[in-house]
Amino acid sequence: MLALSFKLMHYELSSKFIVKSSPDETWQFFSNAENLPKITPPWLKFTILTPKPIQIKDDFVLDYTLKLNGILPVHWRTRIIEWSPPHRFADLQVKGPYSMWHHQHAFEPCPEGILCTDRVIYKLPGGIIGRIMHALLVKKQLTEIFDFRKQIISDTLGWVREVQPVTFRCL
Repeated sequence: MLALSFKLMHYELSSKFIVKSSPDETWQFFSNAENLPKITPPWLKFTILTPKPIQIKDDFVLDYTLKLNGILPVHWRTRIIEWSPPHRFADLQVKGPYSMWHHQHAFEPCPEGILCTDRVIYKLPGGIIGRIMHALLVKKQLTEIFDFRKQIISDTLGWVREVQPVTFRCL
């Protein structure tokens, strides 16, 4: 049983919320890479490196930096691996702090506006140390980041309600 617990290194983060917005407004906001610094907490010091203007599409690569714990600079590169306007897109980390980071974004019209769903499958480096860091630090930080995102999105697009708070599970 102990050996099995060491193998469970993939995590899933999920969150669902409804914004009071049209499909076009919602898609325009989420598909604009220049909104990323706005929806990222200031303590991460997020900076886009990709030259502007940025036109996201399938197979697009975005480079940016951030500072983990406000100190450690990290270069992060993601590739758009799915692009289905205005319903969903997904990005995959090509370079960055995770062993794997696959982020799916989905947008579905509903009576109150648009149901926005985030699903991230990720893996930390470092074996058992990575698991300990997830329990002590990473899970809390990711919750804070996604809660911050929801607040900015709410202020920008119009908040209706949270459907599912940020939740985690091991895969």
